[in-house]
Amino acid sequence: MKGLDRVRHYFPKLTADQIDKFNQLEDLYGEWNAQINVISRKDTDNFYQRHVLHSLAIAKVMEFNPGSKVLDIGTGGGFPGVPLAILFPECQFHLVDSIGKKIKVVNEVAASLGLKNVRGTHERAENINEQFDFIVSRAVTAMPKFIKWTKGQFLKTNNNKLKNGILYLKGGDLAEEMKPVKKAVQYFNLSDFYTEEFFETKKVVYVRN
Repeated sequence: MKGLDRVRHYFPKLTADQIDKFNQLEDLYGEWNAQINVISRKDTDNFYQRHVLHSLAIAKVMEFNPGSKVLDIGTGGGFPGVPLAILFPECQFHLVDSIGKKIKVVNEVAASLGLKNVRGTHERAENINEQFDFIVSRAVTAMPKFIKWTKGQFLKTNNNKLKNGILYLKGGDLAEEMKPVKKAVQYFNLSDFYTEEFFETKKVVYVRN
């Protein structure tokens, strides 16, 4: 399987509109990456596997209910937030990054796709004065530090099957990194959802608020 076929294989219930949006992503990021380097050059050949499917692994763990508010911290060019926003059009996604040019890409990509449920903000995570059901990210820092960034940013009411918390994409052995974490933690192996070798050591780490 190549490209978009992988996404359609693992997410067979996509609508025609969602397929169209996912189909546009590779060219959009190709154009922007030529101007602003938001994706590693070695990953551009495996765009759908390493960026889109990797981001959507969170959806294999948590199917956000309509109306859910999700914060993506350290989104870079929009991962995992943009693919998740395509998959969950009835949820609101706030994508933040401390690097302004990356947020420019996020907002331009969202505008090109007509994603009304995405907004990008050039800001440090700890300065976001809002509350969310879930906070997502893709390995921007060690988990104990990340938890500090998210203090006070969770809604008190739980509206999804998992209680509000962090859904974090991370790879490798996490035993040492997670030792200081006192909150309830669950690990979901991406190899349980995807067969590609790339996902063998990768996980979604759920930290309950």
